[in-house]
Amino acid sequence: MLSVVAEPNRLAILDALTEGTICVCRLQERLPLAANLLSYHLKVLRDAGLITGTRRGKWIDYSLAEGAMDRLHAALPLDGAAR
Repeated sequence: MLSVVAEPNRLAILDALTEGTICVCRLQERLPLAANLLSYHLKVLRDAGLITGTRRGKWIDYSLAEGAMDRLHAALPLDGAAR
């Protein structure tokens, strides 16, 4: 899980999605990535179960999967004192 979000572009995508559902067209505007690279990173995040996509015409709206942030927090290697 952590290796998925360790990549800066994927972390930026997750950060953008904490604001709510975003159309892929808006993600393209926010992130300086070629469309094929953005698509790749979205696929990695989808395959990890962190985001979901809903088709709307020719666009896809992305949002955080239910419980995604909880799973990420649980994967963090924090000791009991830091929590």
